[in-house]
Amino acid sequence: MRSMMKTRAFLLLLLLFSVMSAGVAADKPNFVWILSEDNSKHFLRLFDPSGAPTPRIEAMAREGLVFNHAFSNSPVCSVARTTLITSCYAPRIGTQFHRRAKMASMPEGLKMFPAYLREAGYYTTNNSKTDYNAVPGKDVWDESSGKAHWSKRPEKGQPFFHQQTYGVSHESSLHFTAEQMRTQKTVTDPATVGLAPYHPDTATFRYTYARYHDRIRDVDALVGGMLDELKEAGVLEDTFVFYFGDHGGVLPRGKGYAYESGIHIPLVVRVPEKWQHLVPHARGEQVDGFVSFVDFGPTLLQLAGVEVPAGVDGKPFLGEGVTAEVLASRDEAFGYADRFDEKIDFVRTLRKGPYKYMRNYWPQTFDGLQNDYRYRMLAYQEWRELYKAGKLNPVQSQFFRPREAEALYDLRTDPHETMNLAARPEHAATLAEMRGRLNALVVGLPDLSFFPESHLVEKAMDNPVAFGQAHREEIAKLVEIADLQLLRFEEAEAGLVEAVGSDDPWQRFWGYIGVTSFGPASSRFGPGANLAALTDPEVETRMRAVEFLGLTMLGKPAPGLMSALKDSRSAVATNAILNTAVLLKDGQPGYTFTISEGDVNHTDRYISDRLNYLAGKAPRPWGGARKRRK
Repeated sequence: MRSMMKTRAFLLLLLLFSVMSAGVAADKPNFVWILSEDNSKHFLRLFDPSGAPTPRIEAMAREGLVFNHAFSNSPVCSVARTTLITSCYAPRIGTQFHRRAKMASMPEGLKMFPAYLREAGYYTTNNSKTDYNAVPGKDVWDESSGKAHWSKRPEKGQPFFHQQTYGVSHESSLHFTAEQMRTQKTVTDPATVGLAPYHPDTATFRYTYARYHDRIRDVDALVGGMLDELKEAGVLEDTFVFYFGDHGGVLPRGKGYAYESGIHIPLVVRVPEKWQHLVPHARGEQVDGFVSFVDFGPTLLQLAGVEVPAGVDGKPFLGEGVTAEVLASRDEAFGYADRFDEKIDFVRTLRKGPYKYMRNYWPQTFDGLQNDYRYRMLAYQEWRELYKAGKLNPVQSQFFRPREAEALYDLRTDPHETMNLAARPEHAATLAEMRGRLNALVVGLPDLSFFPESHLVEKAMDNPVAFGQAHREEIAKLVEIADLQLLRFEEAEAGLVEAVGSDDPWQRFWGYIGVTSFGPASSRFGPGANLAALTDPEVETRMRAVEFLGLTMLGKPAPGLMSALKDSRSAVATNAILNTAVLLKDGQPGYTFTISEGDVNHTDRYISDRLNYLAGKAPRPWGGARKRRK
């Protein structure tokens, strides 16, 4: 009898504990993230008068908050999404290259943020895009698939976090043919769309804009459908719903470029009345404080009452302790752009209040450099053809011309970033402040991109953060050499001589980029560059000497380029060498190279694309299995 009573008492206690646990779980808010691919804030009427109408998202905004300054940090999928899920700046943790040649290990002691929600009792689901550049671990999602859904949680009262990605607005939706443009009408009237000033006003561009506005209307319907689904299930008023773009885009000069069109995203957060006390603004208000993808994970943890782990770069913008004053004081956002498929670049940006500072660390290149996936779009193709034909005005031509090493934009008067104020005396104080703040940021991370990707793949990716810390002083020196580009040649000359003569290959690397940035003024470096282009032990440093020789016409670039291909140790380095070949082909004065598959030691999709382009062949159809890098 006593044994039976003890058993009953134990079962009663167990039941009571389960009820109490369920009660605690029910007292936590749910979270749903709705992501639309490849659209900046400029395509929604809620954020821009020239955008498409989105009645369901606008209604959602009346029941929540509109964030006027939300940024993806990176203008491309894999880097932006890795930033989002890790809450870390990509150049610090080695995840800044799209698409990665090698997965980076997560920083020691840090998990992707949904894992912390799972530990706190949340059911976490993702439907279904991941696209991470870091090794995720097995504890991130309860389910990540095309069938994942919050309704599949084991207990009805269990709190959930669901991430839903809709691809109807993806870049590929604008990969239509000339025949389709003639025969497929748009709901949006092409005559009514507002064009960015850097785009030519042509029938192709107007149709492309109109077609994309139609896709944004489709996104709006999908967002509305998810809200309806939550309401029908009786959980809408327990759920914070975030709608945002996964980065900017996707008209030319959007996706893949760190302008506002590439990183300034739409963000609307629907706030359930039950959880209004966790938000420092009333429903229906607009928020001007700056938020970035690094902040999204910490924000959910804060809203859920979960401790934000040390080691992340982001800070919560909602939740206990976040006041309206604190949120209003946030006025900075960091952006980065590195490799995009086969196209290589190195850009860092700092937005502070109305000003945008853009640091082009590779000023020898230009935005419109060939990128096969971008140039599948008819608008891209036409834009370049019009440039070659001399039919563009100066603003429309900027995309195809070498850039300044640094740029400063006042977005109040120049929202499309077409007027560089960096050389204007009246902006000298602002320029100096922005330059200093960005410099401190890249040194403080430290920013791993001051080493070439091939070196990082070989030496750093097993623990990128530790590698960066071990080479902190070396990176600071490379930043110092890179910043010689910002001086007058007479001031920089001695430092450039020291850099190109250094025993350190990466100091030589940055020295030759600096020399190239000064153009003909650097002619005294010609003899040394001709030697370095053939003999430097590091093939990527040879390429910087080759670029200098080719762009200044102080030597022939082909011999150094071909010798580097022969000596390349990896597909990553080979792609970088071919990137130089394309730069010298597409840029001024223009070169022709005869390179076949027999001239390269490694192959992958991007190397094949580059070889085809250099040979004048049409791009291969996108899709299907890609060859792995060897």
